[in-house]
Amino acid sequence: MATIHRETLLDTAPDTGWAALRDWGSVHHRLAPGYVTDTRVEDDIRVVTFADGTVVHELIVSLDDDTRRIAYTVIGGSLTPAHHHASMQIRPETGGRSRFVWTTDVRPATLADPIAGMVDQGIEAIRRTLKD
Repeated sequence: MATIHRETLLDTAPDTGWAALRDWGSVHHRLAPGYVTDTRVEDDIRVVTFADGTVVHELIVSLDDDTRRIAYTVIGGSLTPAHHHASMQIRPETGGRSRFVWTTDVRPATLADPIAGMVDQGIEAIRRTLKD
């Protein structure tokens, strides 16, 4: 198994960042437009379509307003590793900014590099989108 961990500062207030992240059915509009081209929700499953055509089915495991954290696991779609679990979190920073934390565990470890590349692209889209 491999762990991919990324943190970045966002030029947005924590409540604004959390509102976008919490709206888990609107990733393609509020969080990472362009990188994610469509999101639809079927019960507690989020179906996400990426710009490269990859489609993943994600089971939402946790949505925690107190810690501003969402956790999910991939359960189907065109990218179905043996194991994929991730969490995203918005933490307050000084000056009214936010820290965005994205941690992903994936198995087999050979998928770490391609998944890390997707995470890095996603973070760039999020940074572009979440600016006050």
